[in-house]
Amino acid sequence: MRIGSRLLTQCLVNLLFATSLFAATVDGIPLHSSTRGRGTTTLILVHGWTCDDRTWQSQVPELSRSYRVITLDLPGHGRSGSPKDGKLSMDLFARAIEAVREEQRAERVVLAGHSMGTAAIMQYARLYPEHTVALVLVEGSVSMPASAPRDRMLAAAKQYGESLKAREAMVQGMFTGNTTQEVRKQVLSMVLAVPSATPLAAMEAFVDSRNWREDVFPQPVLAVFSGGLDAAERESDLEYMKTRFPNLEYVKMAGTGHFLMLEKPAQFNALLRSFVDKLKF
Repeated sequence: MRIGSRLLTQCLVNLLFATSLFAATVDGIPLHSSTRGRGTTTLILVHGWTCDDRTWQSQVPELSRSYRVITLDLPGHGRSGSPKDGKLSMDLFARAIEAVREEQRAERVVLAGHSMGTAAIMQYARLYPEHTVALVLVEGSVSMPASAPRDRMLAAAKQYGESLKAREAMVQGMFTGNTTQEVRKQVLSMVLAVPSATPLAAMEAFVDSRNWREDVFPQPVLAVFSGGLDAAERESDLEYMKTRFPNLEYVKMAGTGHFLMLEKPAQFNALLRSFVDKLKF
């Protein structure tokens, strides 16, 4: 079987610029991260609850043509280690991001966070504003959803961790009729592989009241939300978000579910590129 020269060249480029890193640690926890591209602008892409860096598999090849792109697995997720006591927190997640940034010597970065990753990058911006150029919030809550009490969320997370069927059922609810079988399989391969203790520990970190402040973020912010799911909660209210993010761009992607970056990668990548290219470092 012959491989076309164009495909072979792209494969060689991917191998040249992709590096898996295990040197960074946080509180003694080994962190898996990868970097690709050599642009002067650095993006750090952060996955969500019970996922891993494969969340961004449709972004890295395209974006790394112009930027340095870093992905990582948060503690307790993917190929990163877990804390000995099993406890996770947004502070720990933010410090994990910082450990990877410092290792890469990227002085100022743009951070994108999907779902729970939004809370993680917001905490990063609080702790390390000097390194935060801008934030990209992808289908993430910026306030505690009023319709989802903490105890109910924790009970669901516990069941999710104990039952693979519960995981699959919950995740299927994050898709729409437009979500392809390929994307469904990609997402399920991540969530079904997560350690059984992670869902509850990560949800405890997420619902911690210390995360839910009414503080204002002065950085440029791009918020990208699904256009295919019910968006009645306050985090999708444009007027509310403007009070928290005065330099806000807000986009809804029609016909998408929760994993919109995998469902419509070309549109998402174009939005991200347009936003990043306007930033001043």
